[in-house]
Amino acid sequence: MKKSNLMRSHIRVLILTGDGINCETETALAFHELGAQTKIIHISDLIENIDELKKAHILALPGGFSFGDEIGSGQILALKLKYSLGNALKEFIDSKKLIIGICNGFQALVRLGFLSEEKKRSFTLTHNDQGHFINRWVDLDVGSSVCVWTQGLQGERLNLPIRHGEGKIFIGGEKSEQYEIYNDLLKKGQVALKYRADVNGSFERIAGLCDESGLIFGLMPHPEAAISMWQYPSGSEKSNEKGLGILIFENGLKYCENNF
Repeated sequence: MKKSNLMRSHIRVLILTGDGINCETETALAFHELGAQTKIIHISDLIENIDELKKAHILALPGGFSFGDEIGSGQILALKLKYSLGNALKEFIDSKKLIIGICNGFQALVRLGFLSEEKKRSFTLTHNDQGHFINRWVDLDVGSSVCVWTQGLQGERLNLPIRHGEGKIFIGGEKSEQYEIYNDLLKKGQVALKYRADVNGSFERIAGLCDESGLIFGLMPHPEAAISMWQYPSGSEKSNEKGLGILIFENGLKYCENNF
């Protein structure tokens, strides 16, 4: 392990798993490769051992199909987190610690209201315009935002995979009301990632949002599936070099180095 990574051995990352979550191992690997302590924990075990959350610096909600997405993607997971860990999560957030929600984890963060002002949900994630699951690589533009996870990447293009059926950001109301909410998100620096092309009908091609503090980040693309160039689809791109997805996890750990 590199010397710089040894300095991160005190940083604890808690990766949630549970019924239907299926990207926890890849997410843990991304943080582990950068030198952090990682622990994958089932949501039921976390509820029984809240101290695990108190000891962590980062909470990661990985992708998958939590609880089968029976009543909406991430909905049951969000309800379980809210009513079983609500106070502990508030304390975690108040301590200026980090949360990242990827794909299904993003859906749960939206349902929890963690990305909306005063927990009031002004947008949601719903079915793609195509009406079916999408599994492909996409180009993304990193916006100018307060997001800790994308610092230093503003103006860059990322190429990451998406795998979702309900990844479309939807803002309700008349067109003027929709743009009022969208422009407010832009003004507050919450629009962290946008699709370069319209891939699923997401409002203004939004692919990732953060809260007003920049510490809580939700995104539909899977950075944990692009931490090495060996994971990229093109044979000509495959090499031992790091993939672009690792940059997002690197930023999270840099924040923890400087603050904990």
